[in-house]
Amino acid sequence: MAAIMKISKFNIVPATKKHTATLFFFHGSGDCGKHIKSTIDMLNREELKFPHIKIVYPTAPAQPYTPNNEMISNVWFNRKSVSNNVSEEEHSIDSMCHMLVQLIDAEQSNGIPCNRIIVGGFSMGGALSLYLAYRYKLSLGGCVVMSSFLNKNSLIYKYLENNKIEKTPPLLQFHGDLDTIVPIEWGKETCNNLKKLGVNATFVPLKNIDHELIVTEIQDFKQWLNNILPE
Repeated sequence: MAAIMKISKFNIVPATKKHTATLFFFHGSGDCGKHIKSTIDMLNREELKFPHIKIVYPTAPAQPYTPNNEMISNVWFNRKSVSNNVSEEEHSIDSMCHMLVQLIDAEQSNGIPCNRIIVGGFSMGGALSLYLAYRYKLSLGGCVVMSSFLNKNSLIYKYLENNKIEKTPPLLQFHGDLDTIVPIEWGKETCNNLKKLGVNATFVPLKNIDHELIVTEIQDFKQWLNNILPE
């Protein structure tokens, strides 16, 4: 599984001027960094880039994925099924998040403060971002998730309940109201649970949208990102 694998593929967009902040953006299950980057660039009508923010689009290691009949797929962690009613695969999540924390720490070693580093992602990549921001690296500058959810009784909920966290990263969460893969109710429940545990979370429903990224979502995300990480 992911514990013995390495994240070796990255698509990186450097800051066009002085690099003072970093965004890690994670793709959904079965996808890759190159494809999610091209999708975002297409919706943005040009390559998404910033004067001061470096963007990193990693590709998940290939590993067996239970919901896909154990076929090898680029996934961040394993799941018993795509459902919010099953227990999480804690070892799989731990292994991946520890690897990604090393990448975040490397940015810090290169002079980028942790509160100037943001994690985000689509679908499974969004769930991964939630694990990172609210269980493994709570000093991050923010978290943005798109069409994502946490399982009931998630490791995150238990962690936040058992630890008195004075400040957590702000959360921006988008979700299509016609999502046929991850029902919007799962996303709303995730957001409400995190709010109850002290997270400053904003939930943005997307009208008549399925499990996909859209233009207005990227536009709103860009504005939020510039507010959180000003030059």
